[in-house]
Amino acid sequence: MRDPKKTNAYLVGGGIASLAAAVHLIQDAHVLPSQIHIIESGPLPGGSMDGAGTAEKGYILRGGRMLNFSYLCLYELLSTIPSLTDPNKTVKQEIDEFNAIPENKTHAHARLVAKGADGPEIMDVQALGLHGKDKVYLIKMMAESEKSLGTKKITDCFDETFFETKFWYMWATMFAFQPWHSAVEFKRYLHRFVHEFKRINTLSGVDRTPLNQFDSIILPIETYLKKEGVVFRYNTKVTGLSFLDSSKITVEEINTTSNGVTGIIHVQSEDIVFVTIGSMTSYASIGSNTSAPAPLPAPAAGKGAPDGAWALWDSFTRTPHASVMGNPANFYSRPAESCWLSFTTTLHDPSFFERLEKWSGNAPGTGALVTFKDSNWLMSIVVPKQPHFINQPSNVQVFWGYALHPEKIGDYVKKPMAECTGAEILTELLGNLNFPEHPTLESSITIPCMMPFITSQFLTREYTDRPKVIPAGSTNLALLGQFVEIDMDTVFTVEYSVRGAQMAVFELMGVDKKPHGMYRGDHSLVVMAEALKMMLA
Repeated sequence: MRDPKKTNAYLVGGGIASLAAAVHLIQDAHVLPSQIHIIESGPLPGGSMDGAGTAEKGYILRGGRMLNFSYLCLYELLSTIPSLTDPNKTVKQEIDEFNAIPENKTHAHARLVAKGADGPEIMDVQALGLHGKDKVYLIKMMAESEKSLGTKKITDCFDETFFETKFWYMWATMFAFQPWHSAVEFKRYLHRFVHEFKRINTLSGVDRTPLNQFDSIILPIETYLKKEGVVFRYNTKVTGLSFLDSSKITVEEINTTSNGVTGIIHVQSEDIVFVTIGSMTSYASIGSNTSAPAPLPAPAAGKGAPDGAWALWDSFTRTPHASVMGNPANFYSRPAESCWLSFTTTLHDPSFFERLEKWSGNAPGTGALVTFKDSNWLMSIVVPKQPHFINQPSNVQVFWGYALHPEKIGDYVKKPMAECTGAEILTELLGNLNFPEHPTLESSITIPCMMPFITSQFLTREYTDRPKVIPAGSTNLALLGQFVEIDMDTVFTVEYSVRGAQMAVFELMGVDKKPHGMYRGDHSLVVMAEALKMMLA
């Protein structure tokens, strides 16, 4: 067991995993805050949970995350972080109070939209549209072992008709699954979120944050950690780790570079090193209202992403400990299978929101994902409660969207989404809604963002492609983030990152505590009966 007063903790990466680890190092392991060092290659914390911009230049969110009651580790973390708006409340209390307001409750009336003869038609999604075989295959997948599924794709487990069902369109766009993604990951989601079956058509179980998740979650955690005395080293890239010459995995040096200056951190015997491996948002390219994002990198170029996240992990596979360090190349070398394109629109005229509310029946913040199932790009949008950013003016509105097929030609803009400017993407959306371009188009700013690796954690894989949080034989190294293996839990969730951080802190620091057990709706007769009822409807 380590002496927390003698322990320095070096956390490589400034995303939610490292931030959560720092909180638990302080609160559970009692490490001195001044001896916790967060080393981040960029200028800000949060990693993929970002949010930035201004009303004048446009706001930008690369992505959004679903939260709900089953995120036990995340909500435990947030129940210890003071709110920025009221120091007598926690972030968790702030979220609870926000979602308790009737006007903020989610209940979508326009979850799926089809092309009709006279324009867009809101679909009836009270039933999931599953055929007999689809239901059998879903039940079979839930019963089949992960070992048996192995490296199968989702397409290996269902007939083609399954991918035209209302269930697939809602489930796939809610979680960003593609038909060629891993059957194992799809199975895990079926188990982990089986409680969502009964409300998949309204998403009424989703918890919202009062503002975007950077302002509502990341900023309060960073503020808390800085106040406690945690050391943040921004614009500092970790280029490699040096290990002791031993059969055990023991980090002895951390190699860094910052503003062209190299450095070495010497790791002492009581110290620990946490590394967030890989990155969903590496090589993300941001366009503008008048320019398209950069094209996808070549498969071989992924390792060279500027933030260094993939290269660092890849370097571990060229050490004597390679057998327990996973296979990063499986995730960074297939961008055509793992990309999608998101966009954030800043509106300076209220007419778009007014039309959308009248058409959909949902005021901003009460709807959910609106998916245009017949659009070539498979486009979806989310309209949050306003304001969505700190200091957002009252006469400005913001919404976010994304599409799973950015390589395809648009229905109204005859070019691939990946080659479109922000204005062209908004033009395509207005066409799908049959809304007039004036005055929305000329009074708005749409910023597109191409993310080559955003769903790379869903790619087919061998079990050993993702390393354990504490690799076998490690004495002072833990691995964090979306590319570690946590049995049964689901990647592409904030919960996954926080759970991994808790596992790392508790084990390496010898804390007599374990993360909350995963919520298992699939072990509840009531939940399973409700899911089965919805499936069979």
